[in-house]
Amino acid sequence: MRFEAGGRRFAALVVDMDEELPTPLTRAEREVARLVREGHSNAQIAAARKTSVHTVANQIAAIMRKLGVGSRVEIALARASART
Repeated sequence: MRFEAGGRRFAALVVDMDEELPTPLTRAEREVARLVREGHSNAQIAAARKTSVHTVANQIAAIMRKLGVGSRVEIALARASART
């Protein structure tokens, strides 16, 4: 929001306090999101990160929850739009 007061111009961030603020992704979640965006399967991500497929599935679920999306495609789109 932009406004003027006393001949000066101001900009303010307006936040709806009834709406939850987004939770930032952890470093591990950002890495998993990048690998999802590149088209890797959970098994491929687990092998690349030296972790279990179950851990990757949990991280993807957390990413989806934090980004408010419901699919791997939406993860890729959300992460791509966050960089632009």
